[in-house]
Amino acid sequence: MEQSISLPVFHPGEPLYEQLYRHLVEELRRGRPAPGGKMPSKRQLCALLGVSMSTVDTAYSMLTAEGYLLSRPRSGYVVADLLPLTPRPAADVAKPAPPPSRWRYDCSTSAVDTSLFPFSSWARITKEAVYENPDLLQRGHPQGDLPFRAALADLLGQVRGVHCSPEQVVVGAGVDYLLSALFQMLPEHPAVALEDPGYPVGYAVAGRCGKTVLPIPIDGQGMDPEALAASGAALAYVTPSHQFPSGVTMPAGRRTRLLHWAYAAPGRYLIEDDYDSEFRYSSRPIPAMQGLDREGRVVYLGTFSRSIAPSIRVAYMILPPALLERYRQVFAHTACTVSRFEQEALRRFLVQGLYSRHLRRMGSLYRRKCALFTQALGAIPGASLSGQGAGLHFLLTLPRLSEGELVARAAAAGVGVTPLSRYCHAVPPPPSTVVLGFAGLSQEELDGAAAALRAAWA
Repeated sequence: MEQSISLPVFHPGEPLYEQLYRHLVEELRRGRPAPGGKMPSKRQLCALLGVSMSTVDTAYSMLTAEGYLLSRPRSGYVVADLLPLTPRPAADVAKPAPPPSRWRYDCSTSAVDTSLFPFSSWARITKEAVYENPDLLQRGHPQGDLPFRAALADLLGQVRGVHCSPEQVVVGAGVDYLLSALFQMLPEHPAVALEDPGYPVGYAVAGRCGKTVLPIPIDGQGMDPEALAASGAALAYVTPSHQFPSGVTMPAGRRTRLLHWAYAAPGRYLIEDDYDSEFRYSSRPIPAMQGLDREGRVVYLGTFSRSIAPSIRVAYMILPPALLERYRQVFAHTACTVSRFEQEALRRFLVQGLYSRHLRRMGSLYRRKCALFTQALGAIPGASLSGQGAGLHFLLTLPRLSEGELVARAAAAGVGVTPLSRYCHAVPPPPSTVVLGFAGLSQEELDGAAAALRAAWA
């Protein structure tokens, strides 16, 4: 063997040709032999290593196929024109991320209860979708399969008062993906107005898309119309049915004022994120603002992540006709990011009444959980609660402790709570307030969390 090539050390339990191939790749990447240099013949290598001809022949064939070696008739194998690559220094090797904190009780706003998930029904419809629709293996429509979009349009019309045709529905893997696509469609809108405090995903996506973020304060009715008008933005992102994180429900009067803001100038749009409107405990669900729109200025966003499970990465966007044409121009050659089999399974889940039944069961469960948790925490002297009439989280304010003290004492008791200031950007956060989610905790865990917080904040 050439003196510049080191001999490999073989280990049992792994094919010899694979070990020889990897060893020679590393040698060649280091420049041993140099480009144009001749490799040992197969017979020489067999004799030096004590391996069979097939082992060497297979390794050389793999190296030739990948362009490391060139086979020259009557001359054997020579090294291709490679630039040497040195190994990455040990300090540059990426270290694994630290494991997430393990709270004894995690009052996160992102978790849901999966104890009532209809596993048997989901398994059945998924199996049916796979075996009864072999055509789903083919590429589908960029906006999502029409039967699924038709089922979605019908559902939204019945339960949310959304006015749309199946052609206006765009299906995507998560609200953040659809929001990013929407921002890409609107390059003439350099700035986005967002609620402050507000949903962090909206801020993150706007920043990634190069938009200027304009935080607009909220009041007891939602986004402030005067502040929005003064911002100069032509695009506003709102959560009117259940403002995140305050829990405020935007009344009809405020909704009409925002719509008139959109109508006052060409090219203005409202983005309505209806993220958890399915769950209300003191009144019936409020119809979507999109249903009030008469000039095509509202883009409606929804998701199944809260109503079914976070791993169901299926969201949908309802585009006004003007934006739909633009979407088709920009994303005409983009594949839908949701599997066609998952779309078909969800379609069956909707049309067979399984989704409506699941929502009723989950609504009852969350109503009991919310009542249990708020009753226990409301007994803390001086504590006040807000936003508990809907959704999967609420706010707790305890004036005798600062926000930092509330969070630190809860953490010391093994309870993870979120400071409201985490969602504030330009406005000062209300003092002594934390955000508490309850959906991901069992009823026994809610008892334990409430007892731990009462003791920590006493």
